[in-house]
Amino acid sequence: QVQVVESGGGLVQAGGSLRLSCAASGGFLSLISIETMGWYRQAPGKQRELVAEVHSSGDTNYANIVKGRFTVGRGSADNTAYLQMNNLNTEDTGVYYCKVVASHIDYEYDYWGQGTQVTVSS
Repeated sequence: QVQVVESGGGLVQAGGSLRLSCAASGGFLSLISIETMGWYRQAPGKQRELVAEVHSSGDTNYANIVKGRFTVGRGSADNTAYLQMNNLNTEDTGVYYCKVVASHIDYEYDYWGQGTQVTVSS
């Protein structure tokens, strides 16, 4: 079993910054390898969308709308990741979720956190 927990959300004014953190834990982490840690968000009335992700290779992917403003990376602690969000605007409002993709032999697993709310006010 793997648990994924996000933190760092909150209320911020447009132009401000937030840093989100994701931490994965659980006994299964001793048996599996984390391939990717990604950030998704879901704005009110919209579909969940990929924001950014970091792979075990160090490669990163970003949604075009956040390029140049957001930075994703692995945290200093094992099984953690962060999302640094700068120059936030109201369109960034939503629930941000961390997804952990892990593998064990021929199996691949996805684990989702419960989300953290980000609200950007004008």
